[in-house]
Amino acid sequence: MNKISVYFMPGLAASVAIFERIKLPESEFEMFFLEWEMPLEKESLQDYAKRMTEKIKHENPVLIGVSFGGILVQEMSRFISVRKVIIISSVKSNLEFPKRMLIAKSTKAYKLIPISLVQNIESLAKFSFGKKVNERLKLYEKFLSVRDKRYLDWAIEKVITWDRSVADQNVIHIHGDADDVFPIKNITNCIVVKGGTHIMILMKCKWLNTNLPKIILDQYNDVEEL
Repeated sequence: MNKISVYFMPGLAASVAIFERIKLPESEFEMFFLEWEMPLEKESLQDYAKRMTEKIKHENPVLIGVSFGGILVQEMSRFISVRKVIIISSVKSNLEFPKRMLIAKSTKAYKLIPISLVQNIESLAKFSFGKKVNERLKLYEKFLSVRDKRYLDWAIEKVITWDRSVADQNVIHIHGDADDVFPIKNITNCIVVKGGTHIMILMKCKWLNTNLPKIILDQYNDVEEL
């Protein structure tokens, strides 16, 4: 039996280490991990996504993206045939953004973020993951590894200015009801993980390891809980 190729994309500034607790059955799945590339000068999100598809070496893969990585894999799916797109702790369109991000877009306040401070791990964690950072800072420090100013400038702008206003109904959305970056109240049509925060890729790995294979194989029953 041919194994299903599953490609994982981490969140903003994160390394592939965020997936270290994710394990899919090796008899059915092959796991591959995508790393953030440095954006080209004035590169659009769409062009960046197209360039990232060059790293996909298998036909009809499953693309799984976390947070900003979820936005990216949706854009990548414009350029290649995919078996499934699964996003975790992310959004399907800019209509699911919290109010603070909409204000940042309309006022261009994101341009005022001092990137020299964002390069500091604590500031980056606060921007990326919300106020409840202190108790989780040591955990973030291991996984937030991309601190290049050019990347951060580009990535923050591309998140805030994402122009997709109509969700792709084929995207499978997994979201925690305690997400403090993209609050569940703004999210529609998703699989809700009870107690899941914005870093549930780490903290809810048991749920994900049990249910991701079922979701990929269309065997998931949302009545099931861990």
